[in-house]
Amino acid sequence: MQQRDVGSRRASDDERGAGPGGDGAKPGRAEPDRSGEPIGEHRRSGRLLISRDIGRKMGGADPSMTEDRKLLERTERPAFLSSDPWRALRILAEFVDGFDALAEIGRAITVFGSARVSEGDPAYATAREIGRLLAEDGYAVITGGGPGVMEAANRGCQEGGGLSVGCNIELPHEQDINPYVDLGVEFRYFFARKTMFVKYADGFVIMPGGYGTLDELMEALTLIQTGKIEHFPVVLVGSEFFGPFLAWIKSTLVEQGMIAAEDVDLIQVTDDPKQVIEIVRAASKRRDAAEASTAAASGSAARAQGSRTAPNA
Repeated sequence: MQQRDVGSRRASDDERGAGPGGDGAKPGRAEPDRSGEPIGEHRRSGRLLISRDIGRKMGGADPSMTEDRKLLERTERPAFLSSDPWRALRILAEFVDGFDALAEIGRAITVFGSARVSEGDPAYATAREIGRLLAEDGYAVITGGGPGVMEAANRGCQEGGGLSVGCNIELPHEQDINPYVDLGVEFRYFFARKTMFVKYADGFVIMPGGYGTLDELMEALTLIQTGKIEHFPVVLVGSEFFGPFLAWIKSTLVEQGMIAAEDVDLIQVTDDPKQVIEIVRAASKRRDAAEASTAAASGSAARAQGSRTAPNA
């Protein structure tokens, strides 16, 4: 009886053919449906354990296919180039390239604003002046590297003799790095690029802009509010442009308890480029004092620990 069952099952397996996609474990033979049964058999593939039924459950993948074979078999376009693990390596490479490129730029301020602003726009002139003043005060200027406000800030930085940095992004419509960038870094992924804006900056200056500018603004405020970064000034330049936005924050977010009233104080607003520099200087002094205090506390703790563990004379 048991032999007849086995034979019947084998016949049924053969009748089903090669399984989904015609690519079962063996040519011309499908993996039987063992849903609900203990798996029992696995094959190790690097850090992975692969069950015998994976071909049926993952659209015809061959469970006998080793990683070496996948790598070495020639295809028109290697499948791994479109895989998420390969994308993870590209993402890692972007972080490495960004860290290498920006690690030695010194103190810097990131300036955000619209790419759609022309040279005759007041926002362009203001950004250019801010870039120049920051450079003269010893700061590098980081922008998204594109046109408009970004170009103006990089241009002003060049005029002030400072280091002008552009972190450009691949977009559906071409965005070239503007001609006033000393150091340009190209990114595929927004989140890798945004990390560079924060990691290597001592503050944000936000000029009038659209979704991208507001995205960077809210990212900075979130990081400060949650304690991910400290002593980090966020300066909005343009009281008329940002006035309705700030009014909504107070009348809606604060009133409905979505944020605390003191969270509004994370934002400073001005129309004066010189005041931008004063705000940045004050924040730098607070940051220096905090770092000195932390270093002193660490030194005191180390000396105290040393005295406790020193042998008695």
